[in-house]
Amino acid sequence: MLKIYGVYKSRATRILWLVEELGIPFELVPVLQAYKLADPMAPDVRINTRSPEFLAVNPMGSIPTIDDDGLVLNESLAQTLYVAKKHGGPLAPKEVVEDAQMMQWTLFAATSIETDALKISMANTEGRLTTEAGQAEAKALARILSRAFGVLEHHFATHSHLVGERFTVADINVAEIVRYAQAFQPLFDAHPKTAEWLNRMQARPGFKSMWEKRLAEVE
Repeated sequence: MLKIYGVYKSRATRILWLVEELGIPFELVPVLQAYKLADPMAPDVRINTRSPEFLAVNPMGSIPTIDDDGLVLNESLAQTLYVAKKHGGPLAPKEVVEDAQMMQWTLFAATSIETDALKISMANTEGRLTTEAGQAEAKALARILSRAFGVLEHHFATHSHLVGERFTVADINVAEIVRYAQAFQPLFDAHPKTAEWLNRMQARPGFKSMWEKRLAEVE
C-alpha cells in the first residue's frame, strides 16, 4: 500500500489531492514540520521532520515523502507524476508527448512561480498582507509573477486545461503552486482566465475532500 509521510498543512496537499482523485488506498503517517515545535528533539515529542526515525526514511527531512512498496520518493512533484503514471487513467499522460508536456508545466510552475508565490502566502499567514508594507511587498511579488501568470493566461485563452483538454496531474501540480499566491486578489484580477481555471480545479470533489481534511487537521 502507498504510504505518505507528512501532514495536510504542507506540500503533501499535492499527492493527497491526487490520491483523492484516483480513489486509491493509502496510509498517512503524520510527520509534522520541526519548525512548528518548540523543541522537536524533546523526549516523547511527536514525530517530525527532525526525528531520527523519519530521517532514516528521508535524510533531507522534508515532507511529503512516499514509500510505494519499497520505492521511496522525497520530492512532491516527482511523487504525483509517478503515482499518476503508475495508476494510469485520464489523469496520466496518454503518450510520450503528453508526458513531456506534463513535465514541462510542472517544472515551469516549480521554477517560475513557486518561490515568489510562497512569499505571498507567508505574508498572508503572518498577517502582513493587512499592512501597508505587506501590500507593497505583495505588489512587488505580483509584478515578478505577472510574466509567468501571463504564460498561463495565454494558454487558458484557448485551452480548458493544461494538457489534453482534460483534468490531469499537471493541473494538480500547477494549481497547488499557483494557490500560494491566491491571497493577493489583484494578481488574479489581472489574469481572469487563470483565476477561472484555478476556481474550476478547486471546485472538484477531490480537492474539496482534501481541503476539508486539511482544515480539520490538528497540529
